Amino acid sequence: MSSVSIIGSGSMASAIGALALKGGNTVEITGRDRAKAQALASALGNGATVGTWGTAPAGDIVILAVLFDSAVPIVSEYGDALANKIVVDITNPFNASATGLAIPHDTSIAQKVAEAAPASAHIVKAFNTLFRDVLAAGGPLDVFVAGDDAQAKASVSAFIESLGLRPQDTGDLSMAHWLEGAGLLSVGLANHGVGSLNFSLGVKQG
Repeated sequence: MSSVSIIGSGSMASAIGALALKGGNTVEITGRDRAKAQALASALGNGATVGTWGTAPAGDIVILAVLFDSAVPIVSEYGDALANKIVVDITNPFNASATGLAIPHDTSIAQKVAEAAPASAHIVKAFNTLFRDVLAAGGPLDVFVAGDDAQAKASVSAFIESLGLRPQDTGDLSMAHWLEGAGLLSVGLANHGVGSLNFSLGVKQG
């Protein structure tokens, strides 16, 4: 099992934290608003703890469950406190109308996080194509993963499997741009083709 620190105390932090604890992992919740982080940790129960903002996270896997425009500033603020950590970026860089990506076509938020992180940290993109309520319900969902370090991806994949989900390796971190595009595709489907948030993108073989 994994030791996981979640930076953020919103709905995705709640969903991932609950599944992580159910899967036997240890979970630390950290937020700028310590009272909000404490409230989430208390709601999760099962030994969830509260971390101190800006200090080295307790978990080997650190999940950025924040708004996309906060991801790079937070990683920069943490600095060397993230050394040797696996940092999982789950964010989607949507524009204000959620009709496009608010980043250049040749990069991704995950790649920008990697540029801001210590050289010893390993950045992995994951979870960004899943809507919160679908994720919280659990089940055989596919989680698309991208990253440059094979060992870091293997660790994240093992964590994903502990949640009862299926990791799907898409390649190196440059693929994060396309995963963020897949997040945008999901929003388009929710608003038009499917008409609800009650679905997920996945892989069907054979």
